[in-house]
Amino acid sequence: MSHRPAVAEGPPERVPTDVPGAAPARAHRVLVVDFGSQYTQLIARRVREAGVYCEIHPFDVPDGFVAEFAPRGIILSGGPETVTEGSTPRIPDQVFAAGVPVLGICYGMHAMAAQLGGAVEPSTHREFGHAEVEAAPQDRLLEGLTDGGRMPVWMSHGDKVTAVPPGFVVTAHTESAPVAAMTDPARRLFGVQFHPEVTHTARGADIVRRFARDICGCAGSWTPGHIVEEAVASVRAQVGDGRVVLGLSGGVDSSVAAALLSRAIGDRLTCVFVDNGLLRLHEREEVEAAFTRGGNALDVDVVTEDASEEFLAALAGHDDPEAKRKIIGGTFIDVFQRAAARLEDVRWLGQGTIYPDVIESAASKYGKAHVIKSHHNVGGLPERMHLSLVEPLRDLFKDEVRKVGMALGLPRELVYRHPFPGPGLAVRVLGEVRREYLDVLRQADAIFLDELRRADWYDRVSQAFAVYLPVASVGVVGDARRYEHVIALRAVETTDFMTARWAELPYDLLGRVSNRIMNEIAGVSRVVYDVSSKPPATIEWE
Repeated sequence: MSHRPAVAEGPPERVPTDVPGAAPARAHRVLVVDFGSQYTQLIARRVREAGVYCEIHPFDVPDGFVAEFAPRGIILSGGPETVTEGSTPRIPDQVFAAGVPVLGICYGMHAMAAQLGGAVEPSTHREFGHAEVEAAPQDRLLEGLTDGGRMPVWMSHGDKVTAVPPGFVVTAHTESAPVAAMTDPARRLFGVQFHPEVTHTARGADIVRRFARDICGCAGSWTPGHIVEEAVASVRAQVGDGRVVLGLSGGVDSSVAAALLSRAIGDRLTCVFVDNGLLRLHEREEVEAAFTRGGNALDVDVVTEDASEEFLAALAGHDDPEAKRKIIGGTFIDVFQRAAARLEDVRWLGQGTIYPDVIESAASKYGKAHVIKSHHNVGGLPERMHLSLVEPLRDLFKDEVRKVGMALGLPRELVYRHPFPGPGLAVRVLGEVRREYLDVLRQADAIFLDELRRADWYDRVSQAFAVYLPVASVGVVGDARRYEHVIALRAVETTDFMTARWAELPYDLLGRVSNRIMNEIAGVSRVVYDVSSKPPATIEWE
């Protein structure tokens, strides 16, 4: 009997996941129109946190899109452009024709004012950072959310509205912005100069919630329980009686995707875990314990492929970071494809693609919604595998993925583990990857994370890890001098991983980590702590 999967010919196929019978969680929805703001994802996250489903789409959507999407409300994001110069992004007429509440933020408010008959001019005093607005006592959006009519907010603008359109009234101002908020109560149109989506705006989350829940009338049905129900129904409708193979990395996204798929189709899911020799200490054993059939309530079928020798042989002699990534990616595809070929009747490939991957890989036709990166999970499936994609997390942000994971019963230590790069420890061993370097790094990294947990710091930082530096540093052991390599420790605090600050770990904690690494691991002569923030540095070293 052949062990090659029975597959369809042609390129990867995506079947829409918003299917009949899976609508309750997203029946009430908000559309976020993106004008290229760095904060657009934060807007969507705040709406989701209010229990309301929303999606981000560029401002240049095709005619008829808004009516087909059928939102209960629309939010216009900020953006890097100015309505006072040249041909800049416009709000589609279909937004106002929808007849639903609209909230314009920063550039969104400027565009609303300019297009509806108001006036916008360059400001002689630009505002970037903290400011305080004075709000009108009666305003549906802000009422009851200020402290005596005042509210600390976060500004980021170089233009200002100098005249509101017909039907609008000014509802807030600052010393330098005569229109910090405006409202047309009859048409339920709102504009704010400040950014309610950022944490620096006091009661900002309450403003977004009020708009989505009270003004738009959306029910708070976007909850982990409803998300699971919808995802399970969607997968069953999409896959039918087909079989799915998923590459299980042990990371949060692939683990939650595996749990969801298992809930939906049971033993018709097979997970392939590739041991590439670049894993953290005991990671293979932890993944197998959490997922292997019979080892937990999830009862997932996991096939482990030990390909560590193959990966290390392919990496030998290579020290360029991009070259290492390409080698690891190509080798993974080869190993994964071999494992999948031994499975019968597989027609679907499961992936842990999440919503930021989708957003960052899509660009507006106008070209102003800048592509941040091209993600390997979006459109990167090799056509030679001829498998259709099923992506149960495709509409979820990372924080939602974690909540869904907990709702599915995954171990908390797995759901809330720190991010781990796809190429594994290969990008934390600077330069050429050697087995002896990996062995040292694994031990150092385990010591660092162990001490963070002991000191109750693991969950207080967003990501922490050790880096192996192939530079010789002199050390003294007993009465002898020796030259060994250096371990760098890295810990950061962030909410979105687009920016990050180095974590101010206690000196005594760093001292314990350094002391253990130096005394327990041969081959390390020095331990240093990375105090670089992002930007200008990146979180990972390669």
